[in-house]
Amino acid sequence: MLKIELDTARRAVTAAMRITRRIQADMTGSDTLTKEDRSPVTVADFASQAIICSILNRELPNIPIVAEETATALRRPENRQLRNRVAHYLQSAVEDSDMDSEMLFNLIDLGNRSPGDRFWTLDPIDGTKGFLRGEQYAVALGLIERGSVQIGLLGCPNLDHEGTEKTGGCLVTSVRGQGAWMASPDGSNRRQCRVSATRETRGMRFVESYVSSHSNADMQLAVARDLGIRGNPVRMDSQVKYAVVASGNAEIYLRIPHPNTPDYKEKIWDHAAGSLIVTEAGGRVSDIDGRPLDFSAGKTLANNRGILATTSEMHEKVIRAIARQG
Repeated sequence: MLKIELDTARRAVTAAMRITRRIQADMTGSDTLTKEDRSPVTVADFASQAIICSILNRELPNIPIVAEETATALRRPENRQLRNRVAHYLQSAVEDSDMDSEMLFNLIDLGNRSPGDRFWTLDPIDGTKGFLRGEQYAVALGLIERGSVQIGLLGCPNLDHEGTEKTGGCLVTSVRGQGAWMASPDGSNRRQCRVSATRETRGMRFVESYVSSHSNADMQLAVARDLGIRGNPVRMDSQVKYAVVASGNAEIYLRIPHPNTPDYKEKIWDHAAGSLIVTEAGGRVSDIDGRPLDFSAGKTLANNRGILATTSEMHEKVIRAIARQG
């Protein structure tokens, strides 16, 4: 079941991993734009979205794609140089090597559909700031059916296939009811992911966002101390955090809304793939009130507040510790 979808998604994400690694190695300051929300977007975001949308649309044209980026900024005359850089990297990566600007725009904008009963959701570069620092980022793709994530893939070019911070890169895949699997990008070294079996709270490891504005770091530290966890949290960007929890290299990923943005709603493409991977690895994922993540409310998790991904053993304990912080 879902074999065709999984195989197609795997080819798409692997292709995006290759092209984004090339771009990360070549990055210059002129390869980045700042969006209206002040977040960065790079040549790699556009190239990754274009190549994934190209493959998905060619192989499975009846499944719409809901992705983070649009070609709007690239269409502006002042961004011609950036547009040419994206096209340069795509020349050898797509079937039609004579790509013009309009073809590039159209490929990117294949990801501008609306959520429905069945659709892909894509973050072409999850963790753009980490990408710009030469650190962790993920290519994140999920298939959602009737509000439930059925397939999740995380391409983690800077995470080793054992779930540690080496540079071999790994692809993590999951299908609902079929477990979560981690392998090298070429498919070798494949192994099943299982969350940590650690029960001694003191030795547990938190993983949280590198950027402090993404979450309430002070409250998260208080939760850790309440649980008896003494080590400092490991900070990294993107849904790589889900892969680290799923592979047993951390026990808790917590994202409490920042007090300056208490009404912020998480985007579906930031959590769809990772949440299924942790669940299929034997963990539990919910919001910070213990409610399941609801992917049926459009492009955001409008019915949820914050994120908690942890082992099944720790889930309720963390929920209670959050409640005690008030």
